[in-house]
Amino acid sequence: MSRIGTKLLLEQLSYKTISNSSIPKASLPFLRPFSQAPQRPAENTPASSSNSSPSFQPKADSTPLSVDRRSSVARDSQATGSLAKLGNIFSQHSQQSAFDLNPNDTSLSSTRATQEEPHHFHIYSTRHNTHITLTNPDRTPIISLSCGNIGFRKAGRKTYDSAFQLASYVMGRITEQGIHLQIKKLELVLRGFGQGREAVTKALMGSEGRFLRGKVVRVQDATRLKFGGTRSKKPRRLG
Repeated sequence: MSRIGTKLLLEQLSYKTISNSSIPKASLPFLRPFSQAPQRPAENTPASSSNSSPSFQPKADSTPLSVDRRSSVARDSQATGSLAKLGNIFSQHSQQSAFDLNPNDTSLSSTRATQEEPHHFHIYSTRHNTHITLTNPDRTPIISLSCGNIGFRKAGRKTYDSAFQLASYVMGRITEQGIHLQIKKLELVLRGFGQGREAVTKALMGSEGRFLRGKVVRVQDATRLKFGGTRSKKPRRLG
């Protein structure tokens, strides 16, 4: 080996030793892995002493919990007790009412139905005639007349005038016989779409029905609508 080669080798070795010795050894203990880093406390967490462990809990904190538990248990027991009392009262009342009532006694139900049910004023209007019927609350008829009973014959029974005269005659008889004094409530029952439907309604709203108009409490349409059934009659062709 030549002198120049040995000189270069010595210079490289000396440079390595100088670079290694320039790093301070005091900085090595401050280098630690991330898993061993201490945990930062939260901002709102109170500072605890070094002697107390985080899992330690004083006995004073357990007393309010036990008191709350006892109060909740007492409340639940009171609620269940009150519900049981209500259930007993209801069962006793139902048994007493069941023993007191007689299934064969219909006087109470009949009087209640009579008080609640009004009289009925039926208007049955067809294409060929008009029928008017006044019934009691128990559906027994008082007056039942049609256009044929007051002198109209054949085609004259289906007209508007005949239905209006029929309504005037029926309401006049109700007033003359004093039946309107017995009527407290009146239900108007309409059936059919003939001309008498509008004629009787006009008579009831006019001077002829002044004694019955204010007693109407309900209006019912009892027109029967066909749904299915047998085949209809062939329509009549004129001309």
